Amino acid sequence: MLTIKTGCAVALVSASLFATSSPALAAPPLSDAEALKALLGRIERLEERNAQLEQEVRALRKENPADSRAAKQSERPDQPTATAPQADEETETPAQETAAQEASPSLLEKLSGIEVDAALTTVWQKANGLPHGAKPKDRLNYRADLAVKVPLETTGNIEHSLFAHVRLGQGQGINETLGYLGHFNVTNAAAFHASGANADDSTFILGEAYYQAAIPMPWGMSDGKAREKLELTLGKMDIFSFFDQNEVAGDEATQFLNVVFVHNPLLDALGEVGADANGFQPGAILSYLNERNESAPWRVSLGIFGAGEKSSNYQETADSPLTILQAEKGYTLFGERQGNVRLYGWTRRNVPRFSDPDRSGRHTGLGISLDQEITEGLRLFARYGKLVRGKLPVDRTLAAGLEVKGNYWKRPKDALGAGASWLWASRAYRRAGGEGYLNATSYDDGNGTPDFHFTPRDAERVAELYYRFAVTPNLTLTPDAQWIWRGGANPHARTVRVFGVRANISY
Repeated sequence: MLTIKTGCAVALVSASLFATSSPALAAPPLSDAEALKALLGRIERLEERNAQLEQEVRALRKENPADSRAAKQSERPDQPTATAPQADEETETPAQETAAQEASPSLLEKLSGIEVDAALTTVWQKANGLPHGAKPKDRLNYRADLAVKVPLETTGNIEHSLFAHVRLGQGQGINETLGYLGHFNVTNAAAFHASGANADDSTFILGEAYYQAAIPMPWGMSDGKAREKLELTLGKMDIFSFFDQNEVAGDEATQFLNVVFVHNPLLDALGEVGADANGFQPGAILSYLNERNESAPWRVSLGIFGAGEKSSNYQETADSPLTILQAEKGYTLFGERQGNVRLYGWTRRNVPRFSDPDRSGRHTGLGISLDQEITEGLRLFARYGKLVRGKLPVDRTLAAGLEVKGNYWKRPKDALGAGASWLWASRAYRRAGGEGYLNATSYDDGNGTPDFHFTPRDAERVAELYYRFAVTPNLTLTPDAQWIWRGGANPHARTVRVFGVRANISY
């Protein structure tokens, strides 16, 4: 029903009476009886118009039942209804506004379901202790990310969504220098530059684009009541968004910067995932989530991905597919302190051997990722990886560390992180003396000539220390220090020290 505020009605009635009695008007004055008759006639026409509008509103509600419920909830029962004499053309404006208000909730609901994340990360790093002539020793780089998740119309009780992630950046940091020297680790996981792009170009790439369906279980149960869910994900994605996650060491934009702490080095730094040059790959994931116990949910995920030089970028069908299975569970310890454990295994066939790229074989590995809250401001993490079949320069990795929040020194948004990692050289790598993998090592004979032949021993060791300082709710500055011993498992390698600062703006 068309409603007009009482004050407006009084004003309009007064204006009508004034119009009939004002001597300034050119029309001859009307008698009281004539004025009353004219006013009643206008009110009668307005009531007819109101009835017509009511029919139109009921029709709209039948076409959009969800919008009708939202509109009814927004109505004020205590608001009086009044009518007033005014021209027919004047009554069309509130009618149009009413129709717009009736139709708007559906659009607002769609927009409110869209999730947007944006971040800009800039890193400067400088390496000390490099061999004579090794360059660059310092480098600045940046990376920008924009991710959007758009919900689609539900089918029955099945929720659908599309996810897109674009990325751009410039600069590879000092990663190329340490890679040339034979180091297994990657000091700057935030460095990004689109493959094939000129160094002067800052090119957007669509890194991730996938479809996801969430099916409440048991079948037919409404999503609001379901405590089990089956999820299907199809498209191109970052495998580490779904596997090998860690709450303390899993985000290079805000936490640890070296890859050996961000992900399992066997999968990432040593290339077992077989992603494309930009770090993404096509795949499909089937996942079952059980949240019947809210404090101890668990999930099982199976993923199959295109891997390798051509399969990861859609040049051909999967000739060396990567299959990975993960079981994860949340739990509470130490007085309801939250923790998570993730166990996973992977296998991949037709993987080129590091010492003989013309030959290939199957690789199989296992991993575990742990994170545990100890107190309100202290969290620990550990990650272990083991290659049980195949040949890589490294066959075992271990990383462990902690993050302490600034609650203890009245800076709750700040955090201090520290971690240590070991990457053990494999038997095949030691037998090969490092050949076939290294271009050079960080051992300098004093004449500026790196030694290409050495006996690998023990493990490459990495330590990292950072302090994340919250400048504003959206801006953090993070001084970061890293130490690398026995780079490439070379017992003669110099100790390399890497210092840097990271700035991150996130929304």
